[in-house]
Amino acid sequence: MARLTGLFPPGKGGGEEVAYGGKGKGILIHTLTEGNGMPLANCTTPANGNEREQVVPLLDKVKLKTLKRGRPRKRIKVLAADKGYDSKQKRADLRKRGIRPQIPKRVWKTKKNRGRPIKISVPRFQQERCFAWYQRKYRRFIVRWERKKVYFDAFIDLATIHIWINKILLVG
Repeated sequence: MARLTGLFPPGKGGGEEVAYGGKGKGILIHTLTEGNGMPLANCTTPANGNEREQVVPLLDKVKLKTLKRGRPRKRIKVLAADKGYDSKQKRADLRKRGIRPQIPKRVWKTKKNRGRPIKISVPRFQQERCFAWYQRKYRRFIVRWERKKVYFDAFIDLATIHIWINKILLVG
């Protein structure tokens, strides 16, 4: 499983929860995706919000359904993320939930690496595929024109449902 963030600029006048962040003025869409880039859960925050704090609420939104008998699974096995989510506390929280974190370590330029280098590759293109769908198929997301956060979140949820319906119709 993987998670990613995309910046979407606001339209004229801004709106609720629009702020200046390191990536510019706008909002961030946090999306938890499965291995092939299909979105599982979404949330939005201002551009200056803390991305690391959004991991646990996104995990709580996901309910996995299996076609097997018995109690349904609710837990993700592996969470792959980019370097921005590297922290000891986040890793500990994920391990406590029974999730194996696959997060590359942040590299400090002043710190000298000793020993054999550890290679953890996180395939980003699967997660980027989800944001490409948002930006190409759903052009409404490229610029956020809604003043209210609720309306924009509803459009994101509709896009997620539409992606899943298209997948089911194409496969089934």
